[in-house]
Amino acid sequence: MKFSIRSSLILTAVIGISAGSKASYAQADPTPETGLVIQSNANQESNLLSPSKTLSGDELQNKLGSSLGATLSNELGISATGFGSGASRPVIRGLEGARVQILENGLSVSDVSSISADHATANALDSTRQIEILRGASALMYGSGSSGGLINVINDRIATSLPGEVTGSLNTSYETVDQGKTASAVLDSSTGPIALHLDTAISNANDYGIPGYAELGGPNANWQISPGVPQNVPYSGKLPFSFNDQNNLGLGASYIGDHGYTGVSVERLNHNYGVPTADGGFIQQSQNRYDLQHETRDPLDGFAAFKFSISNSRYVHNEFDNNGVAQTNWKNDATELRAVLDHQKWNGWKGSYGLQASTAKLTATDIASGNSSIVPQTVTNSNALFWVEQGNFGDFKNSLGLRYNNVGQNPNQSSVFAGEGEIAFGGSSYIPPTLLNRQFNLFSYSAGSLWEFLRGYGLGATYTQSQRAPNAPELYAYGPHDATSTFIVGNSGLQTETSHNFEIGLQKNSGLIRGKANIYQNAFTNYIYGNYTGNTATGEGYVNFPVVISQQANATIKGAEAELTYNWQENGTGGRIFGDASQGTFNSGGNLPLQPAPRLGAEIAHQINEWKMNASYIHAFQQNRLASFEIGPTPSYNLLNAGLSYTEKIQSVSWTGYLRLSNLLNQDIRYATTPETVRLYAPQPGRSLMVGVKATF
Repeated sequence: MKFSIRSSLILTAVIGISAGSKASYAQADPTPETGLVIQSNANQESNLLSPSKTLSGDELQNKLGSSLGATLSNELGISATGFGSGASRPVIRGLEGARVQILENGLSVSDVSSISADHATANALDSTRQIEILRGASALMYGSGSSGGLINVINDRIATSLPGEVTGSLNTSYETVDQGKTASAVLDSSTGPIALHLDTAISNANDYGIPGYAELGGPNANWQISPGVPQNVPYSGKLPFSFNDQNNLGLGASYIGDHGYTGVSVERLNHNYGVPTADGGFIQQSQNRYDLQHETRDPLDGFAAFKFSISNSRYVHNEFDNNGVAQTNWKNDATELRAVLDHQKWNGWKGSYGLQASTAKLTATDIASGNSSIVPQTVTNSNALFWVEQGNFGDFKNSLGLRYNNVGQNPNQSSVFAGEGEIAFGGSSYIPPTLLNRQFNLFSYSAGSLWEFLRGYGLGATYTQSQRAPNAPELYAYGPHDATSTFIVGNSGLQTETSHNFEIGLQKNSGLIRGKANIYQNAFTNYIYGNYTGNTATGEGYVNFPVVISQQANATIKGAEAELTYNWQENGTGGRIFGDASQGTFNSGGNLPLQPAPRLGAEIAHQINEWKMNASYIHAFQQNRLASFEIGPTPSYNLLNAGLSYTEKIQSVSWTGYLRLSNLLNQDIRYATTPETVRLYAPQPGRSLMVGVKATF
């Protein structure tokens, strides 16, 4: 089954015309409507299709970091990569990269962060209203390859209701560890039936301070990531190439009617940040993004809503060496659309049908030669149909999800790789993979049930099969990757990767004391990974880079996570204790690489009148269950953070002064989920104080 963006648009237009037959657009009632329309109608109530975790309001403000990974790194079951403060991506239950999809308002963020950990996500976090973590059936609405889960970053650029008056916020802060200065503004208004939105932010941070030496074990540890090439880094105090500068501007306008809305938005993002490997370097990133969203409520008898959204992104970044010489230019031009029809309750079931189509052209160019760098120009086409349902029957809440995806990988077969034919391999020889067009038919499904065996207590089980097509680098890569000090060779014969995830959970969701505990097993067939061959490659600008070839093997990740809260996020005193652990192994023996360390943590908070106080402590254990090629172990650490805020309303403006204390123990923190080119030479920031003022009106 094949259909293109164009045919999808035609089909969607036909559905939209039919759905619009009941829509009589007129100026809406000025009373603001509630709810966020990018979510399926099935997700509007607390159930198995709801996000497994939502960050918003004060909780999001308190945890907001310089990157998406840093913001989510202490959530249950989530850790992060740590390529300095500029590039950090979430790791969910031991899975990262292409297995954790990042969305913005329900559509792909369309950057290249899933390809390599040194590539930052193209999210403007200062304008974010809410972050959702999706797994199971709810995740199948957005993608089939996210065996770890999806992260949906939500902003309000396209309003779904008319603000009754001008509203907005202003925020400014300063952080000591990197002399980081941030200022942001959000403004919402309306004129007649038109809602208007503006958001902007600018942040500048210098190289950050570290507790001791940049190099793990001191400046003469003689780590040899490339065999026979020891690298020693003498730095202490400040970490070179850890700076992080970013600015963005977002504009949106929506026409609000009695039965729906239509809105458009545009965003410009600029991001310059350092890559603190032993050699150092930096990346200059930018993206233009354009979005259109439409909803018609009650479009036809038996249906609750029709929704349509489309985005176009033009992403580019340039990679520079430590002398400021441009090395590689990356581009990703992407268009994606979604159309969803939510039905009302039929025989106890409520859910959504939808289609999704996308096309993306990825280009990586070696600037010196003009040839392909690491990966040839590749056009990826993805077309999908999905169906999710929620059925509540007595004490049981049940969820079902089904998704079919056709993915095509189409490389430019005339591509020539930079340096091809000029590489010396130690002990063997490697040639570029054959540039074949590939087609993958993916079938993913999920079924779950939650049994409320006592009032407020639930026991649930979920099974999800998720299939993923190999991406362009896994299929076609050939060349050196400086950020990981490896020479990567793709495998154009890779097959579909299949994840079989089974999860059992116990929860208590009412009363002062609440909690949940989950155990899970994620069994993979044809798990795609980079196999270290034991050979090395040497070429211009690099010596003895280990040769890593894309291969497949069966693998399993097992894990457990739990948390218990008391009066959490309410007035008075509240507390939270939690812990998580996961470990991935190949079925034939050996550990998966970049697995997170087990953690235990506790939080305490107190809210009284206008004062809010909080503190959190996390102990991460030593990670010594490493892949055969990893250098370790990764040391344990203790992370202590605290915060204090006071809010005073003066006339119509609420003023909040706040401070956040990070890494109070000044620990040397290195994540086991970070590639060793950074983990061995770049710890996370040391002790820091952030002070800020926020005004909302």
